[in-house]
This record gives sequence, C-alpha cells and structure tokens, in this order.
Amino acid sequence: MEQEFFTLTGGGPLSVYVKDGKVVRVRPMQVPEEEYKPWTIEAGGKKYSPPRALRISPYTHAERNRLESKNRILYPMKRVDFDPKGERNPQNRGKSGYVRISWDEALDIVAGEFKRVIETYGNSALSGITSSHHNWGIVGYKMGPFHRFMNMLHYTPVLDNPDSWEGWHWGSTHTYGFHWRLGMPPQFDLLEDGLQNTEMIVFWSNDPDSTRGTYSGQESAIWRVWLKEKGIKTVFIDPFYNYTNASMDGTWLPVRPGGDTALAMAIAYVWITEGLYDKKYIEEKTHGFDEFKAYILGEVDDKFPKTPEWAEKESGIPARKIVALAREWASKRTSVSCGSRGGEGSACRTAYGTEWARMMVLLMAMQGLGKPGINIWGTTMGAPADHSIWFPAYAEPRGQMGRSPIAKQTLALQNKTKQRLFRLTLPDAILNGTEDFWGDGFCGKTLEQQFIHNTYPMPGESKVKLFYRYGGSFMGTMSDTNKWVKMYQSPELEFVVMQDCWYGSESIFPDVILPACTGLERPDIGEWAACGGYTTNAHIGNNYRVIVREQKALEPMGESKSDYEILSLIAERLGMKEEFTEGNTEDDWARKFYEFSDLAKTLSWEDFNKKGYHIIPCPDMKDYKRAPGLRWFAEGRPDDTADTGNPRRNTDRADQLGTYTGKIEFASESLRQNMPDDQERPVVPHWIPSWEGYKTGPYDKYPLQIIMPHPRFSFHTHYDNHCSWLNQIPLHRVKKDGYYWWPARIHPEDAAARGVKDGDIVELYNDRASVLCIAELTYRVPKGVLHSYGCTARYDPLEPGTPGSTDKGGCVNLLTSSRMVSKHAPGMTPNSCLCELRKWRG
Repeated sequence: MEQEFFTLTGGGPLSVYVKDGKVVRVRPMQVPEEEYKPWTIEAGGKKYSPPRALRISPYTHAERNRLESKNRILYPMKRVDFDPKGERNPQNRGKSGYVRISWDEALDIVAGEFKRVIETYGNSALSGITSSHHNWGIVGYKMGPFHRFMNMLHYTPVLDNPDSWEGWHWGSTHTYGFHWRLGMPPQFDLLEDGLQNTEMIVFWSNDPDSTRGTYSGQESAIWRVWLKEKGIKTVFIDPFYNYTNASMDGTWLPVRPGGDTALAMAIAYVWITEGLYDKKYIEEKTHGFDEFKAYILGEVDDKFPKTPEWAEKESGIPARKIVALAREWASKRTSVSCGSRGGEGSACRTAYGTEWARMMVLLMAMQGLGKPGINIWGTTMGAPADHSIWFPAYAEPRGQMGRSPIAKQTLALQNKTKQRLFRLTLPDAILNGTEDFWGDGFCGKTLEQQFIHNTYPMPGESKVKLFYRYGGSFMGTMSDTNKWVKMYQSPELEFVVMQDCWYGSESIFPDVILPACTGLERPDIGEWAACGGYTTNAHIGNNYRVIVREQKALEPMGESKSDYEILSLIAERLGMKEEFTEGNTEDDWARKFYEFSDLAKTLSWEDFNKKGYHIIPCPDMKDYKRAPGLRWFAEGRPDDTADTGNPRRNTDRADQLGTYTGKIEFASESLRQNMPDDQERPVVPHWIPSWEGYKTGPYDKYPLQIIMPHPRFSFHTHYDNHCSWLNQIPLHRVKKDGYYWWPARIHPEDAAARGVKDGDIVELYNDRASVLCIAELTYRVPKGVLHSYGCTARYDPLEPGTPGSTDKGGCVNLLTSSRMVSKHAPGMTPNSCLCELRKWRG
C-alpha cells in the first residue's frame, strides 16, 4: 500500500508516494480543492483567479529520478593516494581515484584534520563554503547546520557574490537604495497593478518563463497568459529570442551583448530632448538630474551626446527603432521587467553592469516610478497574500530577521575571526597567498559595506589550510574556473573535504567525501519560496502561501546521513556536540521554529505535524489592504508595504528611499562621499565600453560574443548531471554518439562561415579554455553572438585533473574572465566573454 509524504524543494512542494520503502512517484503536492481560497483580481471588466493547484518547476518533477541517480554519493570515500599521516599528494587531486571507507575512518580523518590545523595554524586556517540552493528547509539547509558548525570553530568565511544580480547589488543600491534587498526592488501587489494599469511591459534581459522567479515554480506562468490575453504590449530587449518572448509574441530587439547601457542612455536622450518625461516627479522625487542631463547631452565629461545614432553603433539596434521605442514607452503606462525578481537578468552580469542597472532605475524615474502601472516588475512576484502571519525562512538560523528562536545561540556561536575571503577571488587567494577585494559579500546592512577594503591574510591571522566544500558545484557557475582546478591541486590546501548528495564537477578533487542524504530522507520544515533575510515575503511569487512539514519519506540510501547528523558527529569528535546541537534533534529544531512563528498562535504543532502542511488563505479582496511597491514613494507617504527590512520604517524618514538624500539619485551621493574618484562606477552613470566585447579586447582573434544566462531546465547546477530524465530534453542536452552534449546556439551564417552544421560537435575556445558543445543553428541569436546556458554540473575534461584540458561537459564558464564588474564592484561578468568556434575533429 502506498503511503503519502509531504516535502518541499527549491522548485515547490511535493507529495511523495512510498511503497515497500521505495519512492514510486512524486507529484505536485496534492491538496483537497476546498482548502484553496484563491484571490480574485478585477481588471478591464474581467476577473482573474489562480487555479486550485500548485505548479512546481519542471525539474522538480524529476525529484524521484534525482533521488535514485547513478551519481548519488552513498558511502564515505577517500582519495587513494591521500594519507593524512604520510604523503598527501595534493597535485593528484582530480586525477587519482577513490576507495570506500567506513564512517568511523572518515569522521576520524576529518575531525583529526580540524584538530591538527587548529593546533598548528589557528582557527582562521579553517575555511569552507556552501553552494547555491541545495536541499530545502530551515533546519537542514546550508545556512543552518553548516554555518552554525563553522562559526562554532571560528573559521575564515568565504563571502558569496550575488551571481544573479551583480549590477543591481553594486550599482542600483546607490541610485534608489534597497541595500537591505541587495538592490532588488519590492514587488508587492504588482500583479494587480500590472493587470489594472500597465499598458506596456519592456522585458529587458529577462526570461521569466525560464527563470520563474527563482523558487516559485511555475506559479506565475498563468499571469503572463493573462497579460497577453489582456492585450498588454510587450517588448523584449535581449540578445536571445527567449522563451517568454516566444510565448508572448513580443517585439524583439536583439541588443548586442554589452550594448544595453548605450541603448538605455539613448532612450533617455530622446526623452530629454523631446520633453517626454515626468518633470514634476523629477523635481520632487529625484536628486542630481541636471548632472545626469548634462552627461546625456554631451555637455560634460566625454563631451559626446548619447544619441540614438551613437547607440546604434554600440547596441546594434537601429536608431529609428530606438526613437520609436522611446516615444511609445513614454506614451504608455510602462513597466520594465529587468529580471525574474524585479532586478536580475544577464545584462547586469557584464563589465560595468552597474551602469545598466542604475539606468533601469533612472529610466523608470523619468516616467514616474511607483505610479499606477509604472514600475520595475519581473512579472513573477506580486500576488495578493496575507503578510500578517510571520513564518521563519531558511536564513533564520543566522538570526538575520532578529526573530529566530536560535538567535541567542547564534550570537553565542558568533564567529570571532574577522578575516574574510571572497568566492570569486578564492582561487587567487590560495594560489598567490594574498588577495584583496572590496565589499562585505552580500552588503545588506548598509550602503557603506560596499566600501570595505578586505585584505588576505589579515594581520595576526593564518592562511587557509583546510577547505570544506558543501553541496553543488562552482565549476559551472563561477568565472575562469580552471583556476579552481589549480587551487584544489595547490599544496597550500593541506586538506579538502566535500559533503554532498551527488557526485558533481568538484567531487574529483577532495581528499575525503562525505555522503549527505536528500530532503526526501530527512525531516525539516519551511515555507514555499520563502528565503527571509534580503528577500522578505518572497511568497508573493506564489498564488498561495504554503507551509510544509517536510516529512522523512524513507531511510537514507546507502550510508548517507543528513547534513545535521554529519556535522553533529564531527562536533562530537571535537568535544563540541552539546554546543552544536544543544541536545536537539532535527525534529526538535523544526518544532522550535514552528512554535516561534505566528502560525502557532492559531494551529498547534501537533495538528500541523500530523497534517503535514498548511495553506495560509489570502484575505477577502474586499478587505485586502493593497500596497503596491513604491506607490508610497510616488505619493509621498510612509512605506506601507510588507518590506519589513526597510530600516526607515516607523521613523521620521519613512517616506524616503534608502539613499543618502532619501530620493532617487541621478547623481549618487553615497558614491560621491565614499568613492568620488572611481572612474568605473562614477557619481553619474556613464557609458564605459566593455574591456571584452564588440570590437574591444581580443575581438579580432575571438569575434564571437557568448552569453550565458541561467538555465531553463536546472537550477544553477542542481538537477543537471544527476537527473537522467533531463537529458531527454533536447533543449537541455542532446545525445550524440552515446554522450549527452551541452548545446551552443549559433546563427546559421556564422556556422556556415566556419563549416559547421546543425548537430556537429564544436569547440568553443579562447586563451583561457577550450569547451566542447553540440551546435544548434538558430535565428534566435543574431550574427556574432553565441548562446549557451552557464550552469552545467558536468565538468568532464579530456585529461582529468589537468588545468586547461578541453572539457566536453559543456562547462562554458571555463571560458569566462575572472575580471570583475569594475575595480571596486566585485561582481562576476560571464556575459563579457569573447571566443571562437570551430568544428571538433578530435
């Protein structure tokens, strides 16, 4: 007889059916129809309500296949030529194989290495990092056990870079604030506002049907159907004719990679010279417009006006189309959709992507940002929801929200080590023995965090000797990733341990591998799509608020264990188990989190635990208090949205933005006062040609510009390479000669000039790397542009463990430069990459 369990993933909630100890099927979580209380939005004489069902991400349907993947790590493993008491042979990481060992031996080695390194070098010689978006849950997700354990040992953290919204984080925060949201704008109640008031949407570097609002599954897909049915005009500015454009049949402007800022400035030029902007809004709500205007008109600095004719040369968009777009944009209530959560998109992950992100805010300010129908809206968030019930999210174990039940314990385990490393420059730090970078990772506390200058090693601290990798892969997501191969093989890293559920791109490098179980094999708790921290109230990307008691559906496969149990066992060998666990099991922590939430005031733990889920109904729309994002600012009122992270709420500045002036800053005062001489992120946004792009850098040698957006059928690297079902999707991988190849999309004329036909195995190469893909000839990319998703989880070099060896797994990030967005803005730039392509004859 089948037994149903409930669980939660990064792509949505599931019903998991188990028979005889084996998962036989998974489905989107099944809920009786009467439990749904759908909202209704009235617009244009029609009523819009979501279906009484939950729509998960496509890859989440393969959760059973992923559970039973041939790439599951089932047993502790040790590198064959690694001897913790003898020869370690770091130069063979990536080359030598592994042998199965017992848990006792694995734990003894790992705990022993922790003790040795601490005694020899000090606690700052310990370091480690998790990957993006591992298994879901408050208790067992990366920000829970891993950070608690490593903070307990006072390690050197590796700070994350926001690899999805670089330019917004490092740029737009200096234009309209929202540093507490890392530069991404609030999306509250923008679905109703869009349906009722918006007349045109410009999708700029955004493909929401593919990226889906990050965690929210396919909940918002129906919204864009409504927008199309309602007749709202859509324009897509993207080098790739993306999937949302195909479904909405919008106007396509195939901007040349790196030319987005020029295009935006030309639109501003038309508005200024033709008077097509909201002068009253500019006067009352903004700061520094005259400085900006002088730059756009060519009166200062570089002294050339940013005309449509100039922008045509830089962006590839004909001047007449730029003028037509600018005029129509200004004639309609227009929203710009710059990324799935309002502020992402590939254009911000380019050289000087800060300037494009700032321009998006400034263009909207010129049209009255926050007024009805005029907003920055990703079309994937903004559903009505009951915000009065607070439930903790996965960032809670760090105490980021200040309401965590273990906030006091987190403070008690506060990391005393001040030394920091940065994910993008980590290989350089290890290989060179020294490194410096700007910023404090995710700078969500203050704008001034971005101006911190970090050096490694800090005086009095040690260089890193022990490295702990947890979950996922960086070979397919970071920049110039051959450096990671070199880093792992460096003798500076005396011990490398990896903890994961699946063998992936980096699993050929550690000295010891610890097998973690999946979310189906351990208990937890969480809310669908709720992150907490810098993305409060992300449940508005869903049609319903869904809280799930993640139930253990089956025993861990092989000898795998939960992340919490693994770290508890290591802590026990270090004599610190009580400090780490405080005597709590995973179920104990889940109950503590639940009972601290507002939900516990109306529903007992016993009832919730027995049922396995709860749907928080949206208030009746007659009583629903609407608070569209930034409407308060446009109308000069205190912030009335559910953006509880806003530090100016309930103060005498509650009607202001988080910039220094409280206004939208065309001339940034935070940059003027903290870094006034920065020529690459100037006070007023500037057009700065890419250091590697169209007719710049090694363009004569490598004339193809490759863009690497986030993938359609995996989430970063998760699900790829350990879900055989996904390999059957030809848009994801294509089988040829028994191997599943990563597609690279090329214009037919570019292919013909290189003697390449559709389905040929081709080599993409530049001075940094060589990668094999399968050619897909398509008119969905313009001439001179390649498109290949940047998140393969398969790193498969022809010569394993050899830096620079040709990779056939499609790891196109190997080709990218490790150069940052700009000198003081340490973001990644995978979409500023030149390469060449030829038919592979190996």
